[in-house]
Amino acid sequence: MVSNMEELLKTNDPTVISFATALLRAEDIDCFVLDVHTSILEGSLGILPRRLMVARENAFMARAILRDNEIELGA
Repeated sequence: MVSNMEELLKTNDPTVISFATALLRAEDIDCFVLDVHTSILEGSLGILPRRLMVARENAFMARAILRDNEIELGA
C-alpha cells in the first residue's frame, strides 16, 4: 500500500502534522502518518521527523489544501 502513497510533509513538529491531518480529513482525503512509533522510541526529543502520506491520486488536491493553509511542504 505504501507504494501507492506519496509523502506530502516531513516535520518534527507534531502540531503541524495534527493540523495538516485535520485539514485533509475535513476534505475527505485519507492520510497516514509514518514514523510515529520511531519518534516515540527516541524519547520525544523531536529529533526524528514524522511523515504525512496520502494516496497518489489525492496528492495534487492534498498539496493544494496544505499550501492554501500556509503549511510548508518542502522540496
